Amino acid sequence: MTKIDLESINVILATDCGSTTTKAILIQKIDGEYRQTHRGEAPTTVEKPFANVTIGVANSVTEVGELAGRKLVSDEGTIIQPASDNEGCDLYISTSSAGGGLQMMVAGVIAEMTAASAKRAALGAGAIVMDVISSNDKRRPHEQIQRIRELRPDMILVSGGTDGGTTEKVVELAELIAPAKPQPRFGSEYLMPVIYAGNKDARGNIEDTLGIDWIDLAVVDNLRPVLEHENLGPARDKIHDVFLEHVMAHAPGYDMLMDWTDAPIMPTPGAVGDILQTIASQRGINVVGVDIGGATTDVFSVFNETFNRTVSANLGMSYSISNVCAEATLPNVLRWVHFDMDERELRNRVKNKMIRPTTIPQSHEALVFEQAVAREALRLAYKQHKEFATTLKGVQQQRTVGDTFSQQSSGQTIVNNMELDLLVASGGVLSHAPRMHQTAMLLIDAFEPEGVTTLAKDSIFMMPHLGVLSSVHPKAAGEVFERDCLVFLGTCVAAKGLGKHGKPCFTYSIEGAISASGSLNFGDLELLPLGQDEVATITCEPAKGYDLGEGPGKKVVREVRGGTVGLILDARGRPLALPDERAACQKTIEQWTEALELYPAASAPEPVGA
Repeated sequence: MTKIDLESINVILATDCGSTTTKAILIQKIDGEYRQTHRGEAPTTVEKPFANVTIGVANSVTEVGELAGRKLVSDEGTIIQPASDNEGCDLYISTSSAGGGLQMMVAGVIAEMTAASAKRAALGAGAIVMDVISSNDKRRPHEQIQRIRELRPDMILVSGGTDGGTTEKVVELAELIAPAKPQPRFGSEYLMPVIYAGNKDARGNIEDTLGIDWIDLAVVDNLRPVLEHENLGPARDKIHDVFLEHVMAHAPGYDMLMDWTDAPIMPTPGAVGDILQTIASQRGINVVGVDIGGATTDVFSVFNETFNRTVSANLGMSYSISNVCAEATLPNVLRWVHFDMDERELRNRVKNKMIRPTTIPQSHEALVFEQAVAREALRLAYKQHKEFATTLKGVQQQRTVGDTFSQQSSGQTIVNNMELDLLVASGGVLSHAPRMHQTAMLLIDAFEPEGVTTLAKDSIFMMPHLGVLSSVHPKAAGEVFERDCLVFLGTCVAAKGLGKHGKPCFTYSIEGAISASGSLNFGDLELLPLGQDEVATITCEPAKGYDLGEGPGKKVVREVRGGTVGLILDARGRPLALPDERAACQKTIEQWTEALELYPAASAPEPVGA
């Protein structure tokens, strides 16, 4: 890729080639600032009869050009570069999850240590991890070989051992792969990529074992050189390189698309992770992002500059909706519904959603039920994320006597809701909720933010586009992310701790764009108007035993920003608890629903738009 003069870039074109739809956005420099101006989409054309991804790209870009009054696609069907007054662009970039995205198998000696690090590296690079093979995963060698043989991954990542340690176990892992002879997903006409990122002393033995004619072996730095440190960067970078060289090069039409782009094509989830890391770094904040789809839910987090991503492959809103109901249980789903629903009818709703995954709720009851399922899917996905996003296991940690009873021996979660600054939502059920109040409440109920947390949603799912842009032009990506990508819902102020209903939880006073003061009892929820681009300073005095960010009972002063919903004061306590008795639970949910104005037109519901 030739060096790009960032100062000369005025028109940026970005596409995201999804499994069904290719989405294109146009970014232009207006009055010295980068703004997203137009958007278009078209069906992805990676499968037959077209079998050429560039057709869908050209169609989506043509739509953007027509909306912008700017010719972006030449008569030959290629992207016009560089930009002139009314045609072309200065920079073209793309991401892709077409054809199922990047699918990997990872292997490590110990499941909780090097295998977990390998999984983190693969997930961080934007992969779906098909399976994790380890020496202690309780499968016999012949079962592991059979499993490797069955899988058709795009590539395999092997890790194990600290530098200078024993080499025996990691070589045994390689000896499972060689006889299994796994076939790559796109057919046998190219070599299976295997990346080795383990003990450097074992490299010679690994090359002897895997240096065979059907494997393309790449060796990078150990991703766990010592127990106390992870070095995921080299493995992630190599995954991206192999993704381009093997997966993209053999997917229909991607060789042509790679010639068009000014930066390497990135896997869509990897790009989303990159923009969140960029924003967290630029602002010095902790961020959690979620993307809930039909089959999977991705959760991303950046806490104290440490990035993690998880894919909950069984938690989604259409193809996987029955899995959500099974894992969460129907009573847990129904606790979020403030009226009686027939259980048999609900099971039929679930089955219909699986059969017709693109349908949207057409009644108030259907909407409330779908959002109840979404709360449980998000809650379970976040729980899985917290269990995965941990400090390094196998490391001796200095602990006090008190810690002995409150901590596990190793692998503490690094996800701390009290330190969370920004919570970002994307995915149909969140982005396209009829009222943004519903999106905000889904986030608060599922993620249970503590202290002071800003809530936002991705307006038109442009985080992947901005993620790949951040690798080329961080300034442009940051400006568009702030001004056009995020729709700020407002701020949630929530007290951690539990108490008795009706007893004082915290008092507040607000100065700035609005002036207000008052008090909340435990169990209360209050919504105050604080509009887009408005800020105020809130001073909170928690009652004894409640924490708002400075410790139990200590006063908190914070700047809060408004949004399309406003300022939400949450005195329901953490962890969030609902009454066990059905009638009492319904009454509680009804009170919360009214307090946040979730369904103001429920008496005469209109069909829900997408």
